[in-house]
Amino acid sequence: MQLETDRLLLRQFRADDIDAYAEMVADDEAMRFVGGVGTKADAWRRMAKWAGQWVLRGYGEFAVEEKVTGRFVGLCGPYYPIDWPQAELGWQIARPSWGQGYAPEAARACARWMFEDLGMPRIISMIDPQNAASIRVAEKLGERVDGKFVSKGSGLLIYAMSRDEFVST
Repeated sequence: MQLETDRLLLRQFRADDIDAYAEMVADDEAMRFVGGVGTKADAWRRMAKWAGQWVLRGYGEFAVEEKVTGRFVGLCGPYYPIDWPQAELGWQIARPSWGQGYAPEAARACARWMFEDLGMPRIISMIDPQNAASIRVAEKLGERVDGKFVSKGSGLLIYAMSRDEFVST
């Protein structure tokens, strides 16, 4: 399964993504709002977790790469562990690719897929209240604050939208 935008290819993670992803996981700024830095082994475990979600749920996080260069720029897609209130649309872009509009571009493609192909009537994004960049992405998609959630001791804002509220352009 893969999705495409004008500039990006969203595809399932591959084993050869490990070095680029591990670099992102080791970056304190890139990991500030998503659990903190980790090792290459931590990066591998996260990739394995997402691969497992594809098997168990039929969907999961995509690796995001630039179509022209093939360079890994981050991840985006649905995430739904058993302790989440519902399927979350998440995104994370590696720091060298910040400021290029990749997060909203990838998130828009994923939201469309989640609504149209997966038939989800509503999706959420759980965002640290200090993460202004992710809040801007959520708002560009049409998500609005819809509650709070505590995960591993951290208070997160739940941004949500229904299929009818989705801003697809």
